[in-house]
Amino acid sequence: MLLLAAGCATAQTRLNPGSCDAVPQPAFCGAVRGARAEGWPAQSRSEVMARHGMVVTSQPLAAQAGLQILMRGGNAIDAAVATAGVLNVVEPMMVGVGGDLFAVIYVAKEKKVYVLNASGTAPSGATLARFNALGYHWNPKNWGPTSGMPLGGILPVTVPGAAWGWQAVLKRFGKLTFKEVLEPAVQYAEHGFPVSERIAHDWHLPNALPLEKCCTEPDPDSVKTWYVNGQPPAAGQLFKNVELAKTFRLLQAKGGEAFYTGEIAQAIVAKSRALGGSMTLEDLAQYKGEWVEPAHIQYHGFDILELPPPSQSWAAEEMLNILQTCLPQWAPGESLASLGPKNPKYWHLLVEAKKLAYADLYQFNADPDFATVPLQKLLSQPYAASLCGKVDPLHASTPAAPGNFPLPGDTIVLSTADAEGNMVSWVNSNFAEFGSGITVPGYGFILHNRGALFTLDPKSPNVIEPHKRPFNTLAAGFVMQGGAPLTTVTLMGGDMQAQGHAQWLIDVVDLGANVQAAADMARFRHGQIANVLNLETPLYDLVGAQLAAMGHTVKSVSGADVGGVQAIMIVDGTYRSGSDFRKDGEAVGW
Repeated sequence: MLLLAAGCATAQTRLNPGSCDAVPQPAFCGAVRGARAEGWPAQSRSEVMARHGMVVTSQPLAAQAGLQILMRGGNAIDAAVATAGVLNVVEPMMVGVGGDLFAVIYVAKEKKVYVLNASGTAPSGATLARFNALGYHWNPKNWGPTSGMPLGGILPVTVPGAAWGWQAVLKRFGKLTFKEVLEPAVQYAEHGFPVSERIAHDWHLPNALPLEKCCTEPDPDSVKTWYVNGQPPAAGQLFKNVELAKTFRLLQAKGGEAFYTGEIAQAIVAKSRALGGSMTLEDLAQYKGEWVEPAHIQYHGFDILELPPPSQSWAAEEMLNILQTCLPQWAPGESLASLGPKNPKYWHLLVEAKKLAYADLYQFNADPDFATVPLQKLLSQPYAASLCGKVDPLHASTPAAPGNFPLPGDTIVLSTADAEGNMVSWVNSNFAEFGSGITVPGYGFILHNRGALFTLDPKSPNVIEPHKRPFNTLAAGFVMQGGAPLTTVTLMGGDMQAQGHAQWLIDVVDLGANVQAAADMARFRHGQIANVLNLETPLYDLVGAQLAAMGHTVKSVSGADVGGVQAIMIVDGTYRSGSDFRKDGEAVGW
């Protein structure tokens, strides 16, 4: 019997599926991919179609948990919380109850879209003066990778909003309770699950820097919670988190009060104080998310709805608006479809539109409760028309110096839909992988580090202030057509999110791709600060040389750099879904 080996494919070796990251590589790594029998040859799999309900996300166990909730009588909102809870267990570096949440929810009986902002606010002690006194300063000459804010450790930790948001959506639109929807997560946390491949690849704690900047070792509570014998779990290894199960049991029994005023709150504050943080019990007790109005444009007759500030999501709309307004000037007689993705000019114009949109994003985006963001102007067609002359249709531009803060980060996205016609576009995150790197002892969850996206520039609308929400990379969207729901829009991954939303929407609206094909199509990720155009390797091979000749600084990257799509579309009463092959996930329906 021939068994798959970790190092090389030989007979009589232990059953351990091989990885092409191994040295030496298994023999199968020299194989080539097979060909599809129909459709676009490069498509990874067919769309998943179902009539009664659908769940799609980046990990199969989480998707199945949401589907089970639907099949037991829950709705799309219940399924979203259940899926997010399981993702906290199985993809903990990306998402958790100690992070942020945004959601776009279409409520079928009201024919209305609701938007939730459950992102965290800065602690009451998070003042510019305090950071300056601790040695953190904004340097106008160093507008590169930092804003002066530390990325890890306790200082960039803001009040977690996810737990509040989970409860808020259940109370307003759900059918079930915390007791019911968190039970799948509790079971996986208590009894364990096998770690999947891509997630194992991402499972590495940061070297969190504490207040005194003395140490390069990860937080001991994090090592204890997330590692097995001091090492990240390998693909296929069973992993348990009984302390996280305890947290979920408290939420099941006492709701969000357990997190914001009960013993979990006390544990968060105790950990923060031990590391020199300023979060108080009052900061947690007073936290509230917000129900807000979506940012909105029309694009080729479709109503595009995205998250408003402080999310970056609305920049996707400005990018699309610039393209539809300026394309007749940049490429007379052409459309994006007629140019097509084999043409380097197609990619050049997308990138140039992105640069313009992100320049405004970095200049203006901030918490609208603390600063005025001129969103209506920025998303108007007259304003888009005023930008057309800034683009050379044949040569790359150099973007202006952006707002001074880093935009790394990872997260999860998920979409759900139910038999009533409700649909949910959901984004939930720790910000960086394993967030701040700090785990709340005894409760098994990471504190996010979203405050790293504040700036210490005193003139910026995004300067750090107590109780303020920072600029937020999280993005979620929705598309309506003729007053009816069409599709969720989700794509995770730091500053990739808004530019990724725009690319996916162009694939669907302009190029006519189905949901799965649009998820599979090659993407770019342009870094505004370094002005580097990252192209997935097949795209680099196709147009990289021509784009370099146009003045772009191009780089070939893997799919790990361009995020992951998890989307659901409704066509003639049937749900159609696509799950990005770059992740471990799947779409499931019934």
